[in-house]
Amino acid sequence: MSRGRAFVLGATGQIGRAAVRALSGDGWEVTAASRGGGRDSTWDSGVRTVALDREEEGALPAALGEGCDVLVDTVAFGRGHAAQLTGLAGRAGSAVVISSGAVYEDGRGRSFDTQGEPDGFPAYPVPVPETQRTVPPGDATYGTRKIALEQDLLAAGGALPVTLLRAGAVHGEHCRTPRELYFVKRLLDGRRRRVLAYGGESRFHPVHVSNVAELIRLAAQRPASRVLNAADPQAPTVAEIGAVVDGVLGLETETVLIPGAPPEGGIGETPWSGAHPVVYDMSEAERQLGYRPVTGYAESLPRTVEWLAEQLDGHDWKQAFPKMVRNYGGTLFDYAAEDAWLERYGRTV
Repeated sequence: MSRGRAFVLGATGQIGRAAVRALSGDGWEVTAASRGGGRDSTWDSGVRTVALDREEEGALPAALGEGCDVLVDTVAFGRGHAAQLTGLAGRAGSAVVISSGAVYEDGRGRSFDTQGEPDGFPAYPVPVPETQRTVPPGDATYGTRKIALEQDLLAAGGALPVTLLRAGAVHGEHCRTPRELYFVKRLLDGRRRRVLAYGGESRFHPVHVSNVAELIRLAAQRPASRVLNAADPQAPTVAEIGAVVDGVLGLETETVLIPGAPPEGGIGETPWSGAHPVVYDMSEAERQLGYRPVTGYAESLPRTVEWLAEQLDGHDWKQAFPKMVRNYGGTLFDYAAEDAWLERYGRTV
């Protein structure tokens, strides 16, 4: 028996692929919408695909046809997309929309947006509840656009019940900005020493894509207007992540720990680095949805590492992951600078 019709926007993205798979497996009749109209090889044959550019006026309502019971939007940003979705009230029974933990700010107004500024590292409570204050809405940054999206969708009230999922550091296959690349590439390049700032204790709570998909599946069954965190059962330190990657590849690495911030040149800085831990509270998702994680970080990592190795095989990392270059800069693997620092370090210890 069908649970109803589900429509997934951004279906061939990292979260979209998993969401389609989870909903189809749960008995939904799924339409997978993406710009290219592609199909993932792991989807059930009953999944319908459609090519859709949501920015084209009238394209989304036309693609919805007679409507759907749940609309899953994995790629929504800002007020424009909020207006687009609320305009579908009456044609979509409910919505599940991906937001981000980047919307949070601490008691001093610091957030992910301020980390590059002096004393800009946010000091969130551990763990961060959904009631934590958020950045002001606006169009300036990723975080301000996401909170503007959230606020406008929630303002629609019961016209379109919407579950907003504030995702942590998403990981798994098909990620455009895989943080694990930092360790995997170094090991594949023969690096056997690593430098970690902040004593290797930085924590940025990850969430495997299958756990996001599980939250989407559960929220689709229980329509309501709410905000929930999305995170794995564990929030490992960056040193622990490096050690797990070593174990997956069967290699050993000597770790050099810097007690504070990275020195000049960003030596020891990683995609997880921060002066304070970022850990999300998952108790509301457990209470409201009965959420139980599908996997943990360490359990999911072997396939992620295998996939990363496949993407790097015969390819320059900048070509394989261009968004990593935009987000972290082309010096993410500046081995010459790292070796020079290690040589100086060796003379002082």
